[in-house]
Amino acid sequence: MVRTLPLAGMREARNWGLALLRTERKAFTVLLVLLSLATIAGLAGPRILGSLVDSVVAGTTTGHIDTMAAIFVGLLLVHAVLKRAARLRAGILGERVLADTRERFVARALRLPLDTVESAGTGDLLSRTTSDVDKVDWAVRHAVPNMLLASAVVLLTVVAMVITSPLLAVALLLAIAVLYPATRRYWKRSPAVIEQMLRRWADVQTRFHETATGSRTAEALGLTERRIDLGHDQLAGAVNGERAMRRIIARWVPFLELSHALPIAAMLLLGFWGYQQDWVSLGTITAMVLYTTALADPLDEMLWWTEDLLVAATALRRVLGVDGPAPREDGATPEGHHITVSDVRFTYPTGREVLHGIDLHIPVGQHLAIVGPSGSGKSTLARLFAGIAAPSSGTVTIGGAAAAQLPVDVLRGEVLLLTQEHHVFSGTLRENLTLPARKGGGEFTDTELLDALATVGAAQWAMNLPAGLDSELGSGNRAVPPAVAQQLALARVVLADPHTLVLDEATSLLDPDSARDVEQSLSGVLAGRTVIKIAHRLQAAAAADRIAVLEDGEVTELGNHHELVTADGPYAALVHAAQG
Repeated sequence: MVRTLPLAGMREARNWGLALLRTERKAFTVLLVLLSLATIAGLAGPRILGSLVDSVVAGTTTGHIDTMAAIFVGLLLVHAVLKRAARLRAGILGERVLADTRERFVARALRLPLDTVESAGTGDLLSRTTSDVDKVDWAVRHAVPNMLLASAVVLLTVVAMVITSPLLAVALLLAIAVLYPATRRYWKRSPAVIEQMLRRWADVQTRFHETATGSRTAEALGLTERRIDLGHDQLAGAVNGERAMRRIIARWVPFLELSHALPIAAMLLLGFWGYQQDWVSLGTITAMVLYTTALADPLDEMLWWTEDLLVAATALRRVLGVDGPAPREDGATPEGHHITVSDVRFTYPTGREVLHGIDLHIPVGQHLAIVGPSGSGKSTLARLFAGIAAPSSGTVTIGGAAAAQLPVDVLRGEVLLLTQEHHVFSGTLRENLTLPARKGGGEFTDTELLDALATVGAAQWAMNLPAGLDSELGSGNRAVPPAVAQQLALARVVLADPHTLVLDEATSLLDPDSARDVEQSLSGVLAGRTVIKIAHRLQAAAAADRIAVLEDGEVTELGNHHELVTADGPYAALVHAAQG
């Protein structure tokens, strides 16, 4: 059963916005001042043109007309300069918000339990930290300032129209009567549609991410066409989500256009009647029609940017909804490094129990190999040892303290899980190595980093890099061979210095030559540590101090290689099958 990462509530989104306003109060104040000044400069234009018309009707000089025209052009230039300055300020503010939002998101995401991430799919996390954060950034940089500017223009224009001619301003009531019900209906229906649309795009990203990372497996099993078809299905669902949103907008747009045309028609009729009654002048009618025409663009802009705000609000709820558990500050402290598994059972969300009453005790420094057929629960047990998942019942303790309840920094100093997947992050070699926290705090020295690389046999490779520890690795930079990527992962283990290492298929993705090199590097890392190894090759199991045979979620045999072969049970059958 796939778990869905939650959405934050509207209250949390509002609190985020209020906190942003408090934090960036100065930047928002400067932005509002610039927008207000730009609006005032823009509103003066129609009044000047109206006065110019009245002056021409009453009779005036060419010099007066030239002066008014010069003032009009000057105001246009001032308006353009102020508006550009406001957009620049909004862009700077948006970049700060983008950086802060993404950093906070990553911090929360890193606190998520790994089983939650795996169940929900990494694509959902990727979509939230990329496209969803970008939507929030776009809203802060563009939607918010444009809406503020448009709202200020609409508000001040209406005030100016009421002051200029209350009679003609009555025509604006028609726009409200037409636009309000349709807009209210649009705002009410769109959030649910937007939420579904973003979720479907997240599904697309999840599907394509899984297909890309598992492309070799899909090709080997002949599943390429099936994965392509599944991708098309997901994409079709996302397109349908977009179409549902466009249908809502298509029903709303005609009312928006009608709200522009009706007030002008009504104003011309009122103006004709008012002019005959000598209540309004031609200049006033001209100014009011210009105001009404000028009102259309900011009103359109304000309402159209609403869609971006609604999308950003849902995206923000998706971003804020990723909230891992708070770090445990008062967790139990291990008394020793021995590991005890007592009556452990584990059940997946589907209801299928995969481990049935496991009991094991692993003394400090012992090397334990766990063998068994595929699907017997070996990898699940490895995750419980590492504290990545908690048992459904029973306990896994380290030095008497429950592994799943230990603070993360304490747990990672006690036990690390090393799997077949070893990621090289985009960044320097130094940044890739210093991912683990240094015991006792502080930064790793160059000597410590080089010693760790030497321990795993990668020091010479590092010294041959053009900038040594500061060489850029990963996507778009220097490619790292799979065997070296594994060595970098082992170097991180050396730096983390856990007393227990859980190995699960650590070299299964490598070719035989690379695997032998990594196994040789691994021997230096394992010296003096407790080792729990999920063994897929019986040669590796034979060298362990003890071997646990896991079948159908139960430990059916426990002993060293000689004892188990002599017992002629399941382990001996596996050995004979491998030799035959």
